[in-house]
Amino acid sequence: MRALARTALAVGLLVAVPSGARGQGAREIGLHGLATAGRTTVAVVGPSVGFRPLERLRLQASAGVGVSGGAVAGRGEALAHFLLQPSARTGLGWYAGGGLALARAGATEGYVVLLLGVEASPGARAGWGLEVGVGGGVRVAAFHRWRRHRLGR
Repeated sequence: MRALARTALAVGLLVAVPSGARGQGAREIGLHGLATAGRTTVAVVGPSVGFRPLERLRLQASAGVGVSGGAVAGRGEALAHFLLQPSARTGLGWYAGGGLALARAGATEGYVVLLLGVEASPGARAGWGLEVGVGGGVRVAAFHRWRRHRLGR
C-alpha cells in the first residue's frame, strides 16, 4: 500500500496549482465509485478533487479503496477533461478525458485512461455523472461532485 500512498501524493501534485490561479476557475470535490473489468476486476470508492483552470478544462485527481477478487485493492487517477458545455446550469454536459491511473490489486500496475463522460448541470453547484472508457480494462464510474465557481458567476 506504500505505492498507493505515493500515487495519491503524485496525483495531488498534478492537480496542485499556484494559489493565485485558484481564484480563476471552479473548484470541485466529489465522491465516486469506479469499476474496471479486464485481466482483473476491481471496484473502488473514494474522494476526488478537481480544478478548472480554464472554462473547458478540468484537472482531476481521485483515489479509491475497494476489492479485487476478495482482496483489498486501491486505485489513484490523475485526469484531464475537456468539457463541451461547461457553464450549463441545467441539463447534461458531455466531456472527453484522459490521464494516468495506478492500481494496486495484488500487484501495482499503471494504466493510460481514456474516457467519455456526462454530468448533470456542470455549471451548477452540484451534479451527478457517469463515465465509460478504458484503463486497466473496461472502466465505468459514477460520481457526485460539489462545485465552487469563481467569483462573479
